[in-house]
Amino acid sequence: MPSPKARYDEVQMKDAAPEEAAALGAAGGDDGEIRLKAKMSLLNGVTVIVGSIIGSGIFVSPTGVLKNTGSVNLSLIVWTASGVFSMVGAYCYAELGCMISKSGADYAYIMETFGPFLAFVRLWIECMIVRPCSQAIVALTFSVYVLKPFFPECDPPDDAGRLLAVCCIMVLTFVNCWDVKWATRVQDVFTYAKLLALFVIIAAGGYQLCVGQTEYFTFENTKSEVTSVALSFYSGLFAYNGWNYLNFIIEELKDPIRNLPRAIAISCTLVTVVYVMTNVAFYTTLSPEEVLGSEAVAVTFANRLFGFMAWTIPVFVALSTFGAVNGILLTSSRLFYAGACEGQMPEILTMIQISKLTPAPAVLCMALLSMLYLTVSDIGALINYVGFATWLSIGVAVLCLPWLRWTQPNLARPIKVNLFFPIIYILASLFITIVPMLASPVETGYGCLMILTSVPVYLIFVYWKNKPKPVQKFLGAATHCLQKLMVVVRPQSK
Repeated sequence: MPSPKARYDEVQMKDAAPEEAAALGAAGGDDGEIRLKAKMSLLNGVTVIVGSIIGSGIFVSPTGVLKNTGSVNLSLIVWTASGVFSMVGAYCYAELGCMISKSGADYAYIMETFGPFLAFVRLWIECMIVRPCSQAIVALTFSVYVLKPFFPECDPPDDAGRLLAVCCIMVLTFVNCWDVKWATRVQDVFTYAKLLALFVIIAAGGYQLCVGQTEYFTFENTKSEVTSVALSFYSGLFAYNGWNYLNFIIEELKDPIRNLPRAIAISCTLVTVVYVMTNVAFYTTLSPEEVLGSEAVAVTFANRLFGFMAWTIPVFVALSTFGAVNGILLTSSRLFYAGACEGQMPEILTMIQISKLTPAPAVLCMALLSMLYLTVSDIGALINYVGFATWLSIGVAVLCLPWLRWTQPNLARPIKVNLFFPIIYILASLFITIVPMLASPVETGYGCLMILTSVPVYLIFVYWKNKPKPVQKFLGAATHCLQKLMVVVRPQSK
C-alpha cells in the first residue's frame, strides 16, 4: 500500500496542468529528474568564494585588527595568520565536502555526525539571524554608497537607504530564482570589479613603498594581552568569513571532487594575498591614527592619492557590496533547502521550480527574512550577540572530521587531510571563541538566550511528529497552495 507521502505526490502530479506536466519532463533532462543541476565551473566556484569573502569590510573599516593589536606590524601578522587559519579550515572542509556531498556544508556535516538536534541549533541561528541580518547589513552598505554622491555633505536619508536596500535584494532574488547561471555570472562580474579596485589600491601602495613610504611599519604600541590578541583574530577572521560558502552549494558544482579543493585553494590564497597587500597599501599613506579615525579607510586613502579620480572607490565599494549580497543569497538559500530536505524546515523549501531548476521557495524565504530585518534599527547588534556561535559551529563541523575517522573509518574519502590540521583548527577555534566570550559576558549571555530559543522550536516543530490531524491537514493545504503559486515540486525521478 503506498505511503501517504507517495499518495500526496501522485495527487500533485495528477492536479498539474498539462503544460506543467510537460515542463516537468522537459526540465528534468535526459535522466528524468527534477533536482538541482551541476552548472557551476571551477571559475564560478572561485568567484563564489572570493565574492562572498570580499564584501565592504576591507574597503570601509579594517580597524578592528589594528585597534586590538596596537601596532601596524602585528596587525599585518594577524591578517596573514587569519588567512592561513582560514585555509586550514577550508582544507578540512574539502575532505568533508567530498565525503558528504550534500548542500548545506557544516549543517550537513553536523547532521551526519552528531545528529539532528545539534544540526538544528546551527541551522536555526544561521538561517533565522546570521545570514538574513548579514545580507540586510551588506545591502544597506550598498545603498549608502550609491546614495552618497547625491548627499555629499551629509548622510543619506535612512528611509531612502533602506528602500534602495530592498530594491537590491529584490533584483538579486529575481536573478537567483530565474537561473543559477545568471546568479553565477553576476557573481563573476562583481567579483572582478572588486578585485580590480583592490589591485588599483595595491598598485598605488606599491608605488608608495618604492618611494620610501615605510614610516608607519613598526611594532610601536603593540598590545600583549591575551584578550586583545584573541579579539584581533576575531576581527581578522570575520573579514575572511565566507571561505566555506562553496560547500553550501556543492550539489551544483561540476566534478566537486576535483573542483572543490582547487576552488578553495585558489580563492583562499588569492584573498589572503589581496587582504595583506591592501592593508600594506593603506599604511604606506595613512597613519594608524588616521585608519582608526576613518569611517571608510579606502575612501580616505583614495582622497589622499587619486585626486579627481577618488570617486571611483565609492563606486567600487557599491559594486563589491552588490556582489556580496548576491553571494550570501545564492549560498544561504541552499542552507534553507538543505534544512528542509532533512525535515527541519517547512516542506515547501525542499521544492524546485520546474522549468528553471532553482530552489525558488528557499531563495524567496531568505529574501523575505532579510527585508524583514531591514525594519530593525540596530541589525548589527543581533549578529554581535550570536557571532561566537558561528565560529563555534564551524569548529564543531571540523570536529566531524576526526570523529568520522574514528567512528566510520570505511567512508569513501577522495581527499584525506592530515589530522594535525583539524586538531590545530579546533584548538584555535576554542581560543578565539572562549576568550571574547569572557571579555564580553553580557553580549554572550544575550547570544546564549537567542540560541536557546531553538530548543522549544525543535521540540514542537521537528521532534513532535504526531501532530493533530487538523494541523497536518492545514500544513498540507498551505504547502499545496504555495506549490501551485510558485510552480514547484520536490526533487524526484520519473
